[in-house]
Amino acid sequence: MGRSLINSLIFRGMKKLLFAILFLGLGLRVSAQELNFTVIINSDRARIQNTNIFDQMKTSFEQFLNGRSWTSDEFRPEERIKGNLLITINEVPQVGIYSATVQIQTVRPIYGTDYESLVFNFADRNWNFEFIESQPLEFNRFTFLNNISSLLAFYANIALGLDYDTFENKGGDPFFAIANDIVNNAQQSGRAGWVQSTSDRRNRYWLINDIYTSSVFSSIREAYYLYHRQGLDILQIEPDQAYKNILEAIKLVANANKTQPNGIFTISFMDAKSDEISNVLKNAPLEIRTEAVELLLQVDPNNARKYNELLKS
Repeated sequence: MGRSLINSLIFRGMKKLLFAILFLGLGLRVSAQELNFTVIINSDRARIQNTNIFDQMKTSFEQFLNGRSWTSDEFRPEERIKGNLLITINEVPQVGIYSATVQIQTVRPIYGTDYESLVFNFADRNWNFEFIESQPLEFNRFTFLNNISSLLAFYANIALGLDYDTFENKGGDPFFAIANDIVNNAQQSGRAGWVQSTSDRRNRYWLINDIYTSSVFSSIREAYYLYHRQGLDILQIEPDQAYKNILEAIKLVANANKTQPNGIFTISFMDAKSDEISNVLKNAPLEIRTEAVELLLQVDPNNARKYNELLKS
């Protein structure tokens, strides 16, 4: 079952019905654009006089992400995937050349609530690119054109893939296939972040390898579906079953980590979910909390204090 159909089932209700009536009544077309990203550029470290270039950058990057169709599915404006792209300019070694780090975050609404769950939270620490005024940003799945459109398109497809995974078990395959193609093409450029590295696994190569290529971490993709669709989405109406499913999702992540510790996909999942899991499980039965904490301490020992608090309530 496709994401758009599942979306319509999950988020049906009076609010959605009113939106549908409004759009039909006014004869407006359904938006085919799927992303609603906000780009934030921190240029405090950049010692250049023309700071207006960063405003142009923001506009250009947002238009690239939000102004095109990435799928063949139909998205209404209120269904678009919300995200943030925080770009920190670390250095401008030459005019038009930038060295930056990027933080990517996306959220997903939870059925029956006003709550938005953080789905993806990833820090890309090594991005060098060239940008000039009025630079058109083109993208081709099968060709490396530049280091801007490749990076933006890569994370657009990662965001889409993970979002679709939360609605359908491994529903994000088509988007991860595109992200994998982007990495393969970009490797020919020799740019940092696209190539296999033993010293830095927090890069684009290893991220798509863990998500799409490696069988070791496929269980984490199953966890995304179980945790969100069969966990958070039913927590208000079937709490006992929801807690059991959330525990099963944690088990899947723990199994992947046991096979290959400290994979970047595992780390990314916990970076997005550690606070939320701690809050959600506060009201779970003691046996659920006890088993979950035992697993979480293995997967994410840096947050041990946070998880141990679950056993005190």
